[in-house]
This record gives sequence, C-alpha cells and structure tokens, in this order.
Amino acid sequence: MPIKPKKTSRVESILEDQVVRWQQRIDRRKKAPAAKPPVITISRQPGVPYDSLIAELASSLNLDVFDKEIINAVAESVKMSEKVVAALDEKTRSALDSWLEVLRSNRYLLPDTYLIHLTKVIGAIGEQGGAIIIGRGANIILPPDTTLRIRLVAPLGTRIANMSKEGQVSSIDEAQRFISKKEAEQRAYMRKYFEVDIDDPVQYDLVINSQYLPEEQIVSIIKSALKQKPGPKRRRFDEDQQQPSKMTS
Repeated sequence: MPIKPKKTSRVESILEDQVVRWQQRIDRRKKAPAAKPPVITISRQPGVPYDSLIAELASSLNLDVFDKEIINAVAESVKMSEKVVAALDEKTRSALDSWLEVLRSNRYLLPDTYLIHLTKVIGAIGEQGGAIIIGRGANIILPPDTTLRIRLVAPLGTRIANMSKEGQVSSIDEAQRFISKKEAEQRAYMRKYFEVDIDDPVQYDLVINSQYLPEEQIVSIIKSALKQKPGPKRRRFDEDQQQPSKMTS
C-alpha cells in the first residue's frame, strides 16, 4: 500500500511555489514600479457557502487564495513562517515590522507563540498583496486602510438549508449542532487572540447578508467596494498576466 504524503509536506510544496511567484512579482515591480495589488479578507458565519464565490473573485481579480488550513499550517511551523517573511524584499519587510509594532502597541494581544507567527505570516501575505485571506483574524491583523474586510452572514434557517442542500448533514438537528459548535469556536478564537467580537460590524468594511443575493451580485458588490477603498493607489487588476493560484489544501 503506497504511503500517503504528509499534509505538512504538501503545504510546504505549495508554499515553495508561492514564494517563487512572490519573488517574480517583486522583480517585476522593480523593473516597472506599480502599486501593490489588493488584499481581501473573508470571514463568514458557518453555513454560508463561499467556495464558488471566492473562486470567482480570485479568477476575475487575479488574486491568490489562502485558506485557514494553509495559514494555520504555516503559522504553526517556524520554518515555514520564516520562509514566508523572508520572501519579502527589504522595503516591504521594514513596512511589515512597523505595522506589527503598531498592532502590538494598540491591541491587547496575548504573547502567544502561535499568534506571533500568525501575525507575521498574515502580515507578510498582506505586504505581498494580491491575496484573498480566509478567516484566522486577518481582518484584525492587516492594516484597515489597505485591506477590504468582508463578513458574509445569513439567517440561521438559511444556513441550515444550505448545509442540507449541500449534503453536509443528515438532519436539521445535526446542522444546528454543527453551526452552534462552529460559531462558539469562532467567537472563542477571536476573543482569545484579539479580544474582539467576531460579529462586531465595526471590524469589517462590508457585512453582506447572502440570504437573497445571488453570488454574482455579491461578487459585484465586493468589486465595487474594492474600487472605493482608500489607501495606496492600486494598479489595474488585469496588468498582471500571471494566473491566480488557489492556496488550499
């Protein structure tokens, strides 16, 4: 029986490819300076579907997608965390250090090893730009003036129906238990590491109720908000011909 490759090894391989892409992007900027491509963070309530929505955003805006499993794996590994930060050039690394210092001085973050790595990893991804980051408190870690922070919500009944439709659960009771458990985990995570309420609308630029909005309209709303987001002037999204990569495991 063949031995299945370890998940960590697969993540390291994905990361190696991404580091090469970042270096190529830096080299292009040095030859023809351009504004940093956008960064979007996505937070969602359990039971709100978002896979195809994120795929559409990534494809149309030419962004890389970093899901929570990738972020966790990198944040929990000193080796991979250092590799991500090392992928920055000196100028952006200095900007990252400055922002993380501001973050530490203005928020009551716990001196946790995981959190230190997490902030560096997400901060480095944010400095590279051109990314959609899923969960893990990225909306808190990254500078709000250069990050579009999205929260996707829906009524409980709609979320239960979504899970049933997708075959994720066998009964309404199971869906309710799953959603309740996941919501409690999300709240605890944000409270523990960032001392904020995950449902506080002030922590986001857009809170979108997906109950009646079709996916294409949500994508359109996010794109429109991205164009209006203040901060450094951004280049046109179609200037970079490199295809987006999906950083999921």
